Amino acid sequence: MDRKQFLQSITALPFAGAGLMGLSELGKLSQNIENKGVTMPALFLGHGSPMNAIEENEFVANFRKIAKQIPEPTAILCVSAHWETRGTFVTAMQNPPTIHDFGGFPKALFDVQYPAPGSPELAKQTQQLVTSAHVELDDKWGLDHGAWSVIKHLYPNANIPTIQFSIDYTKPPQYHYELGKELAALRKKGVLIIGSGNIVHNLRMLDWKNIHTDNFGFDWAFEADNKIKEYIKSGDHKSLINFASQGRAFELAIPSPEHYLPLLYTLALKGENEDISIFNDKAVGGSLTMTSVKIG
Repeated sequence: MDRKQFLQSITALPFAGAGLMGLSELGKLSQNIENKGVTMPALFLGHGSPMNAIEENEFVANFRKIAKQIPEPTAILCVSAHWETRGTFVTAMQNPPTIHDFGGFPKALFDVQYPAPGSPELAKQTQQLVTSAHVELDDKWGLDHGAWSVIKHLYPNANIPTIQFSIDYTKPPQYHYELGKELAALRKKGVLIIGSGNIVHNLRMLDWKNIHTDNFGFDWAFEADNKIKEYIKSGDHKSLINFASQGRAFELAIPSPEHYLPLLYTLALKGENEDISIFNDKAVGGSLTMTSVKIG
C-alpha cells in the first residue's frame, strides 16, 4: 500500500488567514517571556495524513486544545519528518512558502496556504546555538505539510514566526537526540519546539478496510507503541534512541526512521523535573499511531 493512497482519505474545510509579526516584536516578546522565567513547553505531534489539515476529527480538536493550554509562543521551530537532507539546515527566509509536498489529493488540500512569517534572526540564533554540527541557513524550502498541517490547528491566524529544522538522513539517532538537547535554550526565549511525525508509521501495511474503524491497530503496532510510551514515561531515552534493536514489533512499526526521529528531538528537550503527558493516543488503519507528547 503506497503512501499516496493512505494520505488520500477524507474531505475538506476552508482555511482562514494570517498576519505578520516583525523581528523587533519577536525580540520584545522573547524578552518578556524570559523576564517572567517561563520555559515554553515542547511537543511531539503525530500528524498522520495531510488530510488532517482540512478535516474535523478528535486529533485536530486536541491540537487546538493543547494550544489553549500553553503560553502563546514568540516563534515556532518545527522538526518535520518531511524535510530530510544531507547535512543539517534551518529555514532562514522572511516569508516561507507553503509546500504541498504530495500528489493526487483533493483541490481543497492544495488550496490551503499557511502564510506564517519566517524569522531569519531566529534561524541565525539557532545556527549559532548548535555547536556539535554545522547548521546551514536555507532559503529554498519553506513549510512542508508535516509542519503546516498541524501548526494551522494550533495557530490558525498564521501570526507566529515559524522556521523548520531539517533531519540529516545520513546521521544515527544519537546525533539527532544530541542536536535536540542543544536546541533546548530556545525554550527560554519563548520558542515552541515541535517534532512532527508518527511513532508507528508503516503505510505499506495499512488496512484500508479498517481505515475509519476507531483505534484499529495490529498487535505489533500496539506492542511497539505501548513499549515506546513506557520508555517515554520512565525517561528511558537510551532505549528510545536504540529503537532499531528493540525487536520485531519495532521493526514493523519503524520501517524507516524519518517519522520517528522528530520524537527524539522533542524528548531531548525534557528537563529533569518536567511533566510529560500523552494525548491522541490512538491507532489508525492498523499500522499508524497518532500518539502525541507534551513536555512541560
